[in-house]
Amino acid sequence: MKASPSDQNELLRLQAADTRLSQLDHTVRNLPQAAELAALQPEVDALRARWIAATGEVEDARAELKRVESDVELVEARKRRDTERVQHTSSMKDVQALEAELAALAKRQGDLEEIELTVMERVEGLEAALAAIDAERAELDARVQALEEARDGEAGAVGAQRDALARDRAVIAAALPADLVALYERQRSRYGVGAALLLRGVSMGSNVKLTESDLAEIRRAADDDVVLCPDSGAILIRNEESGL
Repeated sequence: MKASPSDQNELLRLQAADTRLSQLDHTVRNLPQAAELAALQPEVDALRARWIAATGEVEDARAELKRVESDVELVEARKRRDTERVQHTSSMKDVQALEAELAALAKRQGDLEEIELTVMERVEGLEAALAAIDAERAELDARVQALEEARDGEAGAVGAQRDALARDRAVIAAALPADLVALYERQRSRYGVGAALLLRGVSMGSNVKLTESDLAEIRRAADDDVVLCPDSGAILIRNEESGL
């Protein structure tokens, strides 16, 4: 393939843009905030698991308290009914039976109220524990949110740089012969470097000094011949600094 020396030299600008684009992509993939967020994730998951468990315990205790309160209300309703019946009956036998039932209901109410008090205390303790976990979650959520905002802000800034550079890169590529760009892209996709300067006999694509036989072959090439680096596969760009 042939291409003018000036077009070949422009490949260095194209490669510089691609190298910088790769660096920016690497930066976005490896933002420090992303690493911190990943490190925090186990803590976030563990705290969420604790919150779910604590919430379940609170809900169970509240349900139990509601059942006990309902039982107390039923006992109180029966006491009111029996008290009213005592007041309106003239049968001593019925009165004695009702008074015995009222005594049993009073004992039952006392037992239930003790249970109710115990359950209320447990509910309060579980609610306090849940509130403490909520506070931990709020603090951790704030840390996560701050990291996410910092990450997104930095990613946005890097993204803006990348977009501008990608536009410049497109302009450079559009001004070059299509077959030269296609070769550059092919070599870059295969070997990671599409074009490299030959500097004082050293290929900047491989950072290796070429052998004398390789240099002799390159010297025989015309200025508009497209030469590939025998080590890196990149298009070698020759100029007055190439040491030929």
